[in-house]
Amino acid sequence: MKPSQRALAATAMAALGAWLGPAIAQPAAPAAPAAPAKPAPPPATYPALPSETPATFTPVTSSFDYVRREAMIPMRDGVKLYTVILVPRGARRAPILLTRTPYDAAGMTSQRHSAHLGPLLHGYDNVTDVIVDGGYIRVVQDVRGKYKSEGDYIMNRPLRGPQNPTPVDHATDTYDTIDWLVKNTPESNGNVGILGISYDGFLPLMALVQPHPALKVSVPMNPMVDGWMGDDWFHHGAFRQLGIDYIHDQQATRGNDAKWWRDHFDDYELFLAAGSAGELGKRHGMEQIGFWTKLAAHPSYDAFWRDQAVDKRLAREPLKVPVMLVHGLWDQEDIYGAIAVYKALEPKDTANDKVFLVVGPWFHGQQIGDGSALGAIKFDSDTALTFRRDILRPFLDRYLKDGAPRADVAPVHAFETGTNTWRRLPSWPAGCAGCAIKPTPLYLAGAPRPGGRPAVSFTAPRGGDPFEEYVADPAHPVPYLPRPIPGASFDGNAHWRTWLVSDQRDAASRPDVVSFVSDPLATPLKIAGEPIANLIASTTGTDADWVVKVIDVYPDEVAHDPAMGGYQLMVSADIFRGRYRESFETARPIDAGKPLRYRFSLPTANHVFLPGHRVMVQIQSSWFPLYDRNPQTFVPNIFWAAPGDYRKATQRIFHAPDQASFVELPVVQASPTR
Repeated sequence: MKPSQRALAATAMAALGAWLGPAIAQPAAPAAPAAPAKPAPPPATYPALPSETPATFTPVTSSFDYVRREAMIPMRDGVKLYTVILVPRGARRAPILLTRTPYDAAGMTSQRHSAHLGPLLHGYDNVTDVIVDGGYIRVVQDVRGKYKSEGDYIMNRPLRGPQNPTPVDHATDTYDTIDWLVKNTPESNGNVGILGISYDGFLPLMALVQPHPALKVSVPMNPMVDGWMGDDWFHHGAFRQLGIDYIHDQQATRGNDAKWWRDHFDDYELFLAAGSAGELGKRHGMEQIGFWTKLAAHPSYDAFWRDQAVDKRLAREPLKVPVMLVHGLWDQEDIYGAIAVYKALEPKDTANDKVFLVVGPWFHGQQIGDGSALGAIKFDSDTALTFRRDILRPFLDRYLKDGAPRADVAPVHAFETGTNTWRRLPSWPAGCAGCAIKPTPLYLAGAPRPGGRPAVSFTAPRGGDPFEEYVADPAHPVPYLPRPIPGASFDGNAHWRTWLVSDQRDAASRPDVVSFVSDPLATPLKIAGEPIANLIASTTGTDADWVVKVIDVYPDEVAHDPAMGGYQLMVSADIFRGRYRESFETARPIDAGKPLRYRFSLPTANHVFLPGHRVMVQIQSSWFPLYDRNPQTFVPNIFWAAPGDYRKATQRIFHAPDQASFVELPVVQASPTR
């Protein structure tokens, strides 16, 4: 065989072997013997360079004007609560000012990195000048289940009873905390006061239930009292849905680490796109949060809410501790609570020396900051400083300091807006010492005023058109602020803090808002107390919301403050969900087209309408997105209203002689001797 033939044959055999597979493959050549393994190289070594961070760092604080201590105080059930104790250096027999909070005790007592107590405290819920200038021992504690405290967190944990079968509540936790503090704070004189704002104002009310003997005074400021009637969660059954982000952040994690997210700049668009409040919650995973599921399951004023109403509970308790309730006339969060508790406690104060009330011209918590103005409204002085310096500090000193003089504090201090004057009063409402309050109907009279608006008058209507009419469309609800409405409403932005004094002319220009206005006043009109809305109204739907606003309309020109010309200032305003017309506990459909009476109270006012000003009453059927939209079709639970449930309705406000709508104003009348 020739070489070329041998090569061709070899190639053919190789191809055949590849095709037939391993069975006839050619044997592999023997493997070469493995080389011996080399030893691993030794690990590299480096020069020693010790860490510059000490194993334990001990701050040098000998120059500080305070001593900071942290304690885990045991409660009766074994749970320990994280507590910060700040003692003025060199203090002897100093009283204790306690605040209990779900808002991070460590953060509230570390506002600045400073050797001085004032900067350390200056911020939320610290009445810094009173604490520092008064030489008080400052104590701030995380409530159970929040931040560094042990235990389980329950929103506004109810007192022991039907809604709380456990042996502990905020009353027992406060008692146990005070007991530990007076035994373990040698610089203290054994006297304790408790104070706080909002949720932290709710907690000083809890301390009044079977109080510790060392608790000498309680100062609840803007307290959350009844979450359904008129504080954070509902107003007369209408859900305050802007609080949904607060619920999310407050309960999703112990340390508020999970944050509510937004995909719209304008909250109006955010809530409108979701439809119902329940659907918006579902999109954010709110069904995982215990309080949200309870809230959505209890849209009516059933036992769940009644059992938690603090004013009702305190009305059944003995009055043992002096209490100063602090109320803001334009409190955008808890405008109901302080006045409700005052009504509950005042009848028990037979000597008129244990229940005190301060009514100031403030947004929620403004009394610990600058109180010289609120939005565009100026008060001619720093009203918050006056409160802290002339009312709160002497009051606390009187009850907490050894040998302190009796404070010159009236039972009621009320700032009168319009005249910008503080009034010392024997009780509330009073208006002035020796004055009387006369409930006076301000009728929605119907006769047109210049500009085409219907009138208000203290004279009952005698005829004319029997009603005013507007179309309420849930697809285009009335915004509570001019749009766009920035999000994060509860984080302290200026829009949220001042919205109750925002100019109402934007609303007055809408066709779905009816405005009744008086002639310019010739003499001052002074009111003190709660206006009462009395509407005769009908709807073509089977459910409806009614918003009533009492407004001070400034003159068209104001010489000393031109920007206030024509300003429409809300003096008192609130919302009522029509399904609760007959019963707060049981929702019922409205008879479509039938004129029905709706009677509900508006927040307390203390105001003088000055000569040249006019009185206006505005009525509308939505206040969005602060309150959830009423679908205007009756459904069992509005949290879960479907898109098809939201329908237009024609609303009528009647002002005929036999169907007169009016707002009952608490008009102040001077006594004959004045």
